[in-house]
Amino acid sequence: MTVATRLAPLLCTLSLALVASSATAGARTDGLAPLGPDFLWGVASSGFQSEGSAPDSNWTRYIAEGRVEDPYLDSVDFVHRHAEDIGRAADLGVDTYRIGIEWARVQPHPGQWDEAAFRFYDAVIDEIRAAGMRPMLTLDHWVYPGWAVDYGGWSNPRMVEDWLANARVVVDRYSGTDPLWVTVNEPTVYVANEIRYGGLPAPELPTMFGRLADAHNTIYDHIHDRQPGAMVTSNTAYIPAVEDAVDGVFLDLVADRLDYIGIDYYYGASLGDPFGAVGALTGQMWTATLQPEGIYYALRFYADKFPGRPLYIVENGMPTENGAARPDGYRRDDLLADTVYWIQRAAADGMNLMGYNYWSITDNYEWGSYTPRFGLYTVDVLTDPSLTRRPTDAVPMYTGLVRDGGVPGHYRPTREPVPCSLVGGAASCLDPVEIAGG
Repeated sequence: MTVATRLAPLLCTLSLALVASSATAGARTDGLAPLGPDFLWGVASSGFQSEGSAPDSNWTRYIAEGRVEDPYLDSVDFVHRHAEDIGRAADLGVDTYRIGIEWARVQPHPGQWDEAAFRFYDAVIDEIRAAGMRPMLTLDHWVYPGWAVDYGGWSNPRMVEDWLANARVVVDRYSGTDPLWVTVNEPTVYVANEIRYGGLPAPELPTMFGRLADAHNTIYDHIHDRQPGAMVTSNTAYIPAVEDAVDGVFLDLVADRLDYIGIDYYYGASLGDPFGAVGALTGQMWTATLQPEGIYYALRFYADKFPGRPLYIVENGMPTENGAARPDGYRRDDLLADTVYWIQRAAADGMNLMGYNYWSITDNYEWGSYTPRFGLYTVDVLTDPSLTRRPTDAVPMYTGLVRDGGVPGHYRPTREPVPCSLVGGAASCLDPVEIAGG
């Protein structure tokens, strides 16, 4: 999920921007058709970031050791408020609700699974389906049990088989609910965070990548054995200019076992603003440059890399500072409409688009801090004991977009595309996307 270090590899590799090329620009269109009835609209969350009542894990230990800014408390207490949050998602009209099945919660001890914890997830998934939505289930969103920390986590070869033992139990229990699957959330950022917070020695970076790939490839086969026709991915955090060099390390190891390509896109950069994403690295995510047309370039990159494979925006959203207006004046509702415009442009240009999830349904614990706010519904965790969910301006906007299949054909984005986007590489300088009719 979203984190201050989401773009951590960017600083050390930004000098490669001018030689990186990941896309070709799109053709102009004079009108936009709505996204079709098979396009999936969704909302996203993760287990640890929203559930509260957190069991012992690598992340509760990072927090207890003072490695982060804010205490965890009970986050937004999804454990006890899941019915109301799922109801809010249903009111938006979305088709898909992404959650995580927390390994640390369901397997608190080696070889022992907690039936009460599984009954919680049973109830959540039943509520999602009863509300007319399809669950998207994440097996690993950067959190693993404290007992795995004790033997070294991903530094220990034992980790792969323990991970798989739990994942098989989860898959066997929920494959009958016909979920979409995400095996490992943003592997590159997962590895970077483990190094940053002390869970992995830096020299073992390649080892963790290899073990994550082994875990993905093995559970992919198990999912398909239990759920014929399943759709499985491992979503990538798109990094401007150097996506293939960074995320390609993992994706090349699992390329034959990705039924759809899951893409997380948040920030952009350009030749005129090469350090626009630095705010994401320093923790001030609300200062990072938002570049909605970059989602077109990101989709184009993966359409070229995996021809014909369905593309799903698993995460996309806007950060604010404690819910305040952004310094650049961009509003969440405007960014959402602008982003969907570029998704429709991608569909009009022939890309095989499967779906879009907004991150996130509510504010949550952004890996060490409650200051960055991404939620459609905002929650003041540190100051409001009631954890009241308050709608942002994006709630009516997203409701309308879902109802209408996107923006109307005559819509014009509120922001012009930037010249020489580093998301698109050299092609964005030579043949950039343009607003239709502009």
